[in-house]
Amino acid sequence: MAVYTDVAADELAGFLSGYDLGELLSYKGIAEGVENSNFLLHTTRGHFFLTLYEKRVARGDLPFFLNLMGHLAARGIICPQPVANKSGETLGVLAGRPAAIIDFLEGVWPRKPGVVHCAAIGEALAKLHLAGADFAISRANALSVAGWRPLFEAAEARADTVQPGLRDFLAAELAHLEAGWPADLPRGIIHADLFPDNALFLGDRLSGLIDFYFACNDLLAYDVAICLNAWCFEADHSFNVTKARAFLNAYGKVRPLSAKEQAAFPLLARGAALRFLLTRLVDWLNVPPGALVKPKDPLEYVRKLRFHQSVGTIADYGLATSENVT
Repeated sequence: MAVYTDVAADELAGFLSGYDLGELLSYKGIAEGVENSNFLLHTTRGHFFLTLYEKRVARGDLPFFLNLMGHLAARGIICPQPVANKSGETLGVLAGRPAAIIDFLEGVWPRKPGVVHCAAIGEALAKLHLAGADFAISRANALSVAGWRPLFEAAEARADTVQPGLRDFLAAELAHLEAGWPADLPRGIIHADLFPDNALFLGDRLSGLIDFYFACNDLLAYDVAICLNAWCFEADHSFNVTKARAFLNAYGKVRPLSAKEQAAFPLLARGAALRFLLTRLVDWLNVPPGALVKPKDPLEYVRKLRFHQSVGTIADYGLATSENVT
C-alpha cells in the first residue's frame, strides 16, 4: 500500500456522504507498498480502507478484483469486502481516481514470519486456489512471462547503475525463462502478490488475506513459487528450508502439487524472483516526485534468484518428491 494522490478532508467527506458509513472522524495515508494510494478511515461506524487505483491497475479490471473478493469470501476465504454506496455501487471516483472502500480486517502482518506463519499461508493459498476454481470472470496476468521483456527493456539502460553487470544478468535469465516456461500446468485464480504485508495475523492465527489487485488467472504452482520467495527467506536473504518445508507441506495437504508441477517448480521459483526483481527495478528507477512511498530494493531478488539458479529439484526446497503428489 502507498499514497501517490493526496485527498483533501472536504473532498473525502463529500465522497463519504454517498455511503452509510457515518461521519468522518479521521483518516491517514498508508505509506507501504508501491501500487495504489491507500488510506485508513475512521468514521462513526468504524474503520475502513479507502483505495484510489493508480499506476498498473486498469479501471476495466476493477470489477474482477471487487467481485473476486466477494466470491472468495462466500467460499470461506477471509478477505475484505467492498462496501457499496447508497446507490449499490462499489466503485466511485475520488480526486480524479477510481476509488473503492473495503472492510477493515483485524490483525497485523508479521514483520518476521515464522514457521507457523508459513504453514498458515500454505494452507490458505491452497484453499484460495480451490475456492477460485468456479469464479466466472477471468483476467490475464500481465506480469507473467510475456510481460517481463517490456519491463526489462524499460530498465536495461540504467540497470547497471543499480548493480554493475545487472543488465547482462537479467538478459541471460530472461532468455532462459522465456525458452523454458511451462504451458501445460494446472491454471486458475491466483493471488499473485501474497507477501507478508498482505496477510494479517492475530497472534499465530491467520485473520485475513488482503490486496487482491494483482489477482489473475495463471499457473497455480507459479503462485506457490511467489509465496515461497516472499515467505521463506530470512532478512539477510538466506533461504530457510524449515519454513519452506512447512509452507509446501501445508499447501500440499489441501491441494497436492502434481508431478509436473513439482518438476517445474525450480524454474517457476526463478520466474517469480525475476518478476519481482524487474518490477522493483522499474519502480526503483522511476519513483514519482513527491510520492509518499519508499521503493523496495530490487537487489533482494537478485540474491533470491541466484539461490534458485543453484536449485536442482523441489527436494532442495524441503519437499520430498514423494510427498503431496497427484
